[in-house]
Amino acid sequence: MALHKLAGKPATVDMLVNIPRLISGYYTRRPDPSAPPQQVSFGTSGHRGSSLDNSFNEDHILATTQAICEYRRSKGIDGPLFLGMDTHGLSEPSHITTLEVLAANGVKVMLHKEMEYTPTPVISHAILTFNRGKTTGLADGIVITPSHNPPCDGGFKYNPPHGGPADTEVTRWVQDRANGILKGNNAAVKRIPYEKALSADTVQEYDFISPYVDDLKNVLDMDAIGASGLRIGVDPMGGAAVNFWGPIADKYRLNLEVVNKRVDAAFGFMSVDKDGKIRMDCSSPYAMAQLIDMKDRYDIAFGNDPDVDRHGIVTRSVGLMNPNHYLAVAIHYLFQNRPGWKPDAAVGKTLVSSSMIDRIAVHLNRPLSEVPVGFKWFVEGLLEGACGFGGEESAGASFLRTDGTVWTTDKDGIIMNLLAAEITAKTERDPGEHYRALSEKFGNPVYERLDAPATRPQKEVLKKLSPDQVEADTLAGEPILKKLTRAPGNDAPLGGLKVVTENGWFAARPSGTEEIYKIYTESFKGKDHLKQIQEEAREMVAGAMRLAGVTE
Repeated sequence: MALHKLAGKPATVDMLVNIPRLISGYYTRRPDPSAPPQQVSFGTSGHRGSSLDNSFNEDHILATTQAICEYRRSKGIDGPLFLGMDTHGLSEPSHITTLEVLAANGVKVMLHKEMEYTPTPVISHAILTFNRGKTTGLADGIVITPSHNPPCDGGFKYNPPHGGPADTEVTRWVQDRANGILKGNNAAVKRIPYEKALSADTVQEYDFISPYVDDLKNVLDMDAIGASGLRIGVDPMGGAAVNFWGPIADKYRLNLEVVNKRVDAAFGFMSVDKDGKIRMDCSSPYAMAQLIDMKDRYDIAFGNDPDVDRHGIVTRSVGLMNPNHYLAVAIHYLFQNRPGWKPDAAVGKTLVSSSMIDRIAVHLNRPLSEVPVGFKWFVEGLLEGACGFGGEESAGASFLRTDGTVWTTDKDGIIMNLLAAEITAKTERDPGEHYRALSEKFGNPVYERLDAPATRPQKEVLKKLSPDQVEADTLAGEPILKKLTRAPGNDAPLGGLKVVTENGWFAARPSGTEEIYKIYTESFKGKDHLKQIQEEAREMVAGAMRLAGVTE
């Protein structure tokens, strides 16, 4: 895809979404329950869509919230529900609708005081803190966010009592019931007016900031960061962390500056992403262009997406770090500086994360747990302390407290950012410098993701491939060591294919939202070898489809 002419430059006025129209559409547009694009659809990160195309409207939120209330009753979940939202334009209207339904169903709701914004990891932290030591009366949560998606989008996520993303069994239950409610014109929805909901005995204001901020000292060496005097720059990117960084800096005496405190539902202060869209992606050098330009003002700088489950690390040495590079540095550091973790605690990665992590795990003599895409696969390991770190190549990760117990079971961009400060403070080298040293020791991989067109039947074949449908025995001149359609870490279906050699690999998996499949590729032998892997990967996938009798 060609780079847009405005990539990395300030957004223009004509690019901004019309917020009044977006919110009006939320209330006035009615989805067609028989049209799949307008149904409730839970992907790896909940239900997402826009009010402007009838895929995220009040009807969806009414039905989905009612479905969650019914799911809670069916599972005996009767503790408080922690409710949060980010700064997208559709988040506050959805938050109001959600509260009206929860209150009508008698759910005890913990609501951020003064309708403040709440990061995804803070909801996870609150659930786990409340549930610690309990077997009954367990809490769960809802986060209203489409993550880093453009300003026209809305999103809705449910976190069960384990605090992390709901697994497929739960989301399918909620999705199917919500669509059934939609087909019945939402007749099954219980709802009371907003002011009545706010004053209900079951709705309680809650301070989400202080418990989370006070607890950071148990997951990071905050004293070392404060004592170092590091100059730290933070760009919340107009997201839910905007009012968290001040209390963090005050509590731990950090020399920290929030470079942009604006909250604007149109995100008009953003730099344009590579495709010409406004997207709050803290792993994109184009979306992060403004903070990158400031890198020499600070010893370390970082940003987050609107719901704060992703991180973007900006160093003096290399600028914005590639997410895979920072994951490798974080793992290499943490497993040598957390003596309270179990000696056999695993390194967790998704199948499309860099194999640099594999080499580091071997060096550290730690087990590697490679799982399918989706943070839900790390929940059990983090809960039990069996997985010290879980990370995705898309710049999302979390890790254990210093004593080896669970911190969050959802991605936490705040602790990943502060970890970069801890690393810099305690080693006197920033993470970019650390990655250079790792690449000198373990090799310098080249990584790239490509998209290729695929019809719905082709995507179904790819999702259900078996290893014997891949006939090749070499890839880019090297013997194939593994043909994977199930994850080595938990034997769960990959929903695609991964082929591995000694110095390279590719993974192919269908998109859940577009008529494409994604090809992830990596080589430790340079760009020419990577290109050869990419060419042969396309042919292998095409050959497997031909073998399955699907050519178009």
